[in-house]
Amino acid sequence: MKILKFGGSSVANRENIKRVFQIIKSRQQEGEIALVFSAFGGVTEVLLKSARLANEGDKSYLKDLKTLEERHLDMVRELIPIQLQSSVLTYVKVRFNELEDLFHGIFLIKECSPRTLDYVGSFGERLSAFILAEALKVEGLPATYLDAREVIRTSARFGNAKVDFSATNDLILDYFHTHPGLKVITGFIASTAKGETTTLGRSGSDYTAAIFASALDADCLEIWTDVSGVLTSDPRLVYTAFTIPQLSYNEAMELSHFGAKVIFPATMQPAMKKDIPIYIKNTFEPENPGTLINGDAPNGKIIKGISSLSDVSLLNIVGGGLIEVVGVSHRVFGALADAGVNVILISQASSEHSICIAIQSADVAIAKEVIEKEFLTEIRNGEMDPVLVVPDMAIVAAVGENMKHNPGASGRMFQALGQNNVNVYAIAQGSSELNISAVVSRVDLQKALNALHEAFFLSDNKVLHVFLVGVGLIGKALIKMIANQREKLQRENLLDIHIHGLANSRFMSFSEDGFDLKNCPMPGENGNDQAMDLEKFTQIMDDMNFSNSVFVDCTASQEVADIYERVLEAKVPIVTPNKKANSGSLERYRALKKLAGKRGVKFLYETNVAAGLPVINTLQDLMLSGDKVVRIEAVLSGSMNYIFSELEKGLPFSDVVKVAKEKGYTEPDPRDDLSGMDVARKILILGREAEQDIHFEDITIQSMVPSDCEKAGSVEEFFEKLQAHDGEFANLLQEANSKGEKLRFMAILENGKAKVGLGSFDNSHPFYNLKGSDNMILFTTERYFDFPMIIRGPGAGADVTAAGVFADVIRLGNYSR
Repeated sequence: MKILKFGGSSVANRENIKRVFQIIKSRQQEGEIALVFSAFGGVTEVLLKSARLANEGDKSYLKDLKTLEERHLDMVRELIPIQLQSSVLTYVKVRFNELEDLFHGIFLIKECSPRTLDYVGSFGERLSAFILAEALKVEGLPATYLDAREVIRTSARFGNAKVDFSATNDLILDYFHTHPGLKVITGFIASTAKGETTTLGRSGSDYTAAIFASALDADCLEIWTDVSGVLTSDPRLVYTAFTIPQLSYNEAMELSHFGAKVIFPATMQPAMKKDIPIYIKNTFEPENPGTLINGDAPNGKIIKGISSLSDVSLLNIVGGGLIEVVGVSHRVFGALADAGVNVILISQASSEHSICIAIQSADVAIAKEVIEKEFLTEIRNGEMDPVLVVPDMAIVAAVGENMKHNPGASGRMFQALGQNNVNVYAIAQGSSELNISAVVSRVDLQKALNALHEAFFLSDNKVLHVFLVGVGLIGKALIKMIANQREKLQRENLLDIHIHGLANSRFMSFSEDGFDLKNCPMPGENGNDQAMDLEKFTQIMDDMNFSNSVFVDCTASQEVADIYERVLEAKVPIVTPNKKANSGSLERYRALKKLAGKRGVKFLYETNVAAGLPVINTLQDLMLSGDKVVRIEAVLSGSMNYIFSELEKGLPFSDVVKVAKEKGYTEPDPRDDLSGMDVARKILILGREAEQDIHFEDITIQSMVPSDCEKAGSVEEFFEKLQAHDGEFANLLQEANSKGEKLRFMAILENGKAKVGLGSFDNSHPFYNLKGSDNMILFTTERYFDFPMIIRGPGAGADVTAAGVFADVIRLGNYSR
């Protein structure tokens, strides 16, 4: 014997019901079965809502009732041939006549007791099971409709009745012995010994199925729903959640207690007593094995699932007068029990100075009131503080029987939460080591669930969630690189990178699931993109609440750099080629570094100085190892090196600058490069990384922009005026050539001071052989004194800069493993 239960979503419409009938036929070929049905999807909710409307004197309940009636009549017409419909249509109409009379009575007397609500709620299952039994007969199956009120006996606790299993088991066995054929049973409902209709509480139809399975010593119980078993976490919050193949009864009960709604503890208890396996199956994917719940806890993952409750508040009961006082806990929990308040979680300090309890937020007011009433004397005498309420909390629970065999589970859990800036307010772990629960802020729930899910189920893979501001040349090149390397990173580096936010100066766009990077629309190309607002951009990033978020700034904007503190405070790492933050005031530079350290996140800006060259990382490693910088000589502008390298070919200076602009080596206005300001910012950053207290005022800058060209109103006018100075630059070149030297625009840092300008070098100097857009940096340190350390390579261009940013993003993935 197998008991099959089908939920409301499984029988919500004709198409779904046809799927259910196919499943039933296949199962019947395997042996004897019995069926339990919920009400058609959403019916019970509408019935209870209509009862409330009638109780409030709102006649709109009549419209809802009429809609429900038509829905059931239509279902009969769709499932049963016209020549067989008469008796079934009559049954439906009689039931709705009863409902109309019942609601009219509620409307008149303005009273709707739990007893009445149970009777109202019974109509959904009575209607669905009857219609489906008749439809199964049409399919050639000898179905018999069974109103569970005939055989399930309960207490008179309406709304959540307690089953009398002794009487119920006898009635079920007797019915099955005297009624052959396929039984189609109403879920959710039962009756008292007096024949009063009762209901079995939430997930009552599952409970009904378990009651029958236990009474009949069934081989198994199959719960058919709209998901493929119990998932590792809530798929609405954790997109990478997947089906758990097998759970023990205890694991399933723990997960269900903390929010896993596929199955509830009451459902498992009758089956658990008889050791009857429970299968959670998907009506829409019947071939999927789903989840098996039984007495075994097979070896495998340390954690089987991560569940959560979202509408929770904390009550903190604190007082020095509570220390070593016998009976405090008894008084607290006794007062709450008398008030009907359920305690979800308890955490108590070993000093007995405080007790922290978590309850449903709806019970906060009454809980605070009864506890303060119980301890009124202690509060008046100052022995205890008034009860402190911490609202808007949530509980995350990691569940798995293997935790007891694997030390370090709690360490991994709290490390994952801490790395993602999730503060833990209370902790509880039973001695069985089956469940570790933590109370977190409700706004952090999704981030906490994803962080834990990744730590325990995807620990071999790291997922980074990128929010990118700046989709110009560098940003677009970065997107292309991520798209091209994504599969390789997943396969070889166990790293997955998703981009969820994109922004330019005018628009921003977001994707919860991550953009398709192969065909990624730029902000402003979709009609639903939003106007760019930096504060809103960061707020949406916060609201998406991903674990391992990364803020990437590929702009040169001071405005974007100004929000770095806000991003770091949210414990989101930053990757950027934008020099504005680090080349501002020395105080802000230090503050950003300190804030990143305080919040435990990375602030990576390797591309601030020499595009993709490993300059800053190298310098940081030197300093960390105890070396000391004596002197830095550097050609730090790829565009300027290109200009003076090309000048050697005999072209006029103005033409060389124009070609550099056309190739994208310079800024849109080449004066930004020729002024030396860019190089000055870079040597300033290097000086600070070398632990020197250098300010911008400590840099002497020789500009390559003639004074009359500075005042040009446009780039075109600038080039016109620059032609008049071609001779001056030709003379500089000729003078260098006469000495066997070459011109290089470079920077020198020494003794806390820096110079930026044009230098001339003979063939004994490393700068002599520089070509094209290459950069070169010479570090003269105490260790590298006689022979400076040299770093050389391309220092300009969107691709090499994007590659440096990409390397920093990948580095982040490695940092957080």
